[in-house]
Amino acid sequence: MRVNRTLGNGRKVVLAYSGGLDTSVILVWLHEQGYHVYAYVADVGQNEDFAAVEHKALALGAAEVCIEDLREEFVTDYIFPVILANAMYEGRYLLGTAVARPLIAKRQIEFARRVGADFVAHGATGKGNDQVRFELAYYALNPDIRVIAPWKVPQFLATFRGRSDLIRYAEANGIEIKSSLVKPYSEDENLLHISHEAGILEQPDRIAPPEVYSRTVAPEDAPDEAALIRIDFANGLPVAVADLRSGIEVTGALPLFTWLDELGSVHGIGRVDMVENRFVGVKSRGIYETPGGTILMSAHRDLEGVAMDREVMRLRDMLALKLAELIYNGFWFSPEMEFLMSAVRNSQERIDGHVVLKLYKGGVYPLARHSPNSLYDQELSSMDVEGGFDQTHSEGFIRINAIRLKAHHAIGRRRAAAVVDAEITAATLADVS
Repeated sequence: MRVNRTLGNGRKVVLAYSGGLDTSVILVWLHEQGYHVYAYVADVGQNEDFAAVEHKALALGAAEVCIEDLREEFVTDYIFPVILANAMYEGRYLLGTAVARPLIAKRQIEFARRVGADFVAHGATGKGNDQVRFELAYYALNPDIRVIAPWKVPQFLATFRGRSDLIRYAEANGIEIKSSLVKPYSEDENLLHISHEAGILEQPDRIAPPEVYSRTVAPEDAPDEAALIRIDFANGLPVAVADLRSGIEVTGALPLFTWLDELGSVHGIGRVDMVENRFVGVKSRGIYETPGGTILMSAHRDLEGVAMDREVMRLRDMLALKLAELIYNGFWFSPEMEFLMSAVRNSQERIDGHVVLKLYKGGVYPLARHSPNSLYDQELSSMDVEGGFDQTHSEGFIRINAIRLKAHHAIGRRRAAAVVDAEITAATLADVS
């Protein structure tokens, strides 16, 4: 590995550093361009040896390394709002990478202020979503910041066309990396998920090899005995989780989320293999493992079934689609995001209670739910008692709702009859002539 070199009086840049292939090469490249490189490392729950990351960054030429534990903030201020909104991009992706980027960018900007850096940098490519997420957050939080994105810099692109060039450069320059030409997967990991892309995964018609998955066991290899758990909510937020077989109970945002994630991993929950639409207009294949988030999303949605008004739910679901799009596209720090999240939080004021769930071989199955604010009326919905519901009123209800349907199809019949009449008239005139 390279040794730390003497720093000159170059301009200061704060690099979002992970210790991986891309940002390690970029750190060296920025140093060679004459920058003082300050490495910012965000601990958002990735499985990483942060002492080794710090040592590596310093050895590669970083002037300083800042490592911050953001796990608690990540759960409370970023993951939980996604759960509150039931936000899933294109109906499947739980936004694991997208929701972490604004937090990392926020803290990176704060570190840049502390060290007096006029520049920030990231390792996201010019084809992906992360470049947008990072840079929109940078500019929202510091309009005067200057951004260096090497994958959009001609001098950098002349040397590095892709991951293979990075790997060869790293090997030639003694930069320790995990990637190899044999297994060139790009992975992003945090508390919420781990994502996998690149390599043979760029061929959507190919089945991903089993070794791609690292956080969850294959559903068929999960335990034969199901887990039975209960999750308690207050104002839509999870506040406690309990294993109903062992009696173990966990409270606190970070501990309960971590516990759920570990339990979901054991039971093979949260695998998604999909082709999605990037903001820049490119389709890409991503494989995601989101065990804890999948469990929470299912439980939260189920509790809303008894505690949320029907029309509020329909409106919130419309907002959820837009929220997922905003988060995916990088607009976390936007006025529209603030507006929509205030509406979502308002919708959660009565989402209190608990849900009992079974976890079994990749599946999450809500079994029972209770809320002190339940809108469910057993007598009203019962098939055995009237419960104050006069069934004869349903006749008028149906007739009123049928008015527009009758009108719509009456027009269709009149049009069809007019066509037949025109054909008969045409045939008659033809016979006469």
